[in-house]
Amino acid sequence: MADGGRRERRAFIGSFTAAGGPGVVTAAVAEPDGSLTLLSAADDVRDPSYLALSPDGGTLYAVSETTEGAVAAYRVKDGAIELTGPPVRVGGSPTHLSLLNGHVLTANYGSGSVSAVPLRSDGRLAHAPSGILWHTGSGPHEKRQREPHAHQVQPDPVGRWAVSVDLGTDSVRVCALEGGALALHREIALRPGSGPRHLAFHPAGRHAYVVNELTPTVTVCHWDGEAGSLRPVAETPLLPAAPAGDAYPSGIAVAPDGRFVWVATRGENVLSAFAVEADGERLRPLGTVPCGGDWPRALTLSGGFLYVANERSGDVTWFAVDQSTGLPERAGAVGVPAASCVVLG
Repeated sequence: MADGGRRERRAFIGSFTAAGGPGVVTAAVAEPDGSLTLLSAADDVRDPSYLALSPDGGTLYAVSETTEGAVAAYRVKDGAIELTGPPVRVGGSPTHLSLLNGHVLTANYGSGSVSAVPLRSDGRLAHAPSGILWHTGSGPHEKRQREPHAHQVQPDPVGRWAVSVDLGTDSVRVCALEGGALALHREIALRPGSGPRHLAFHPAGRHAYVVNELTPTVTVCHWDGEAGSLRPVAETPLLPAAPAGDAYPSGIAVAPDGRFVWVATRGENVLSAFAVEADGERLRPLGTVPCGGDWPRALTLSGGFLYVANERSGDVTWFAVDQSTGLPERAGAVGVPAASCVVLG
């Protein structure tokens, strides 16, 4: 415990064990500089590439991004974590997970599906998914879009809908979760060949920003939470000039006050900063900065700092965000081989 009985903040870092990563790493977060100090690691789940923390901070969930595909739950105890039970099979190569209405949702890239696994009252997982929604379709990219590839799933801002982003079908699906079953409500088409990867909502709840992996752009969309509808309104380049090869954009973060958006691009090893204008409907480029390593896979904002998991250089770099300009400034780094994501509690 910190001074005065306040719980010390923790960060949890996912990594690819198949590439030499230590599994799930627990770190202490220092105040007020946001620096990380590594505490422990748990390697009992293969390739825990993406993590999600329960609202009370007591349970950590991780996908196992393997061909078989699974989700696991850990009990959080001070500076360490421990499995609450065996991982639960969900679908091939899950790349993302989130929590909605007493369930863990997983986006399964390999099988092109979204799964819902019920949670017990103590945060443990049920033994099997209660619902699986299979995506259908394809896209024009010959190698990457022959079939569906669900890459992300998350709740909408009020927790009414599950929103899934599919790189293989150039679309976003809005689903209802009722009685443990996932039902498709609406599918929204994005530009063919764009390859949507991740989506983040504006805090006002009326807009969403979709990062496109196959073209280095972000699509601004209007979100109607009542109707469960997403409408693309603009597409903004992520880079000041065309890249020499494939750019591979990845993570996105939105400021809590809605003034700025940041996106990581792996092929260029940069973070792009944007000012949010027109009540959320327009992004104005502010500039790019080096990501602090190689292959920035995920981007997380917490406490005024941006945390970047640099997979190939094997480190997590944190940046202080200038509150007037929105530009990140490198503040420090810690080594974590094959780092893939960071969540903070």
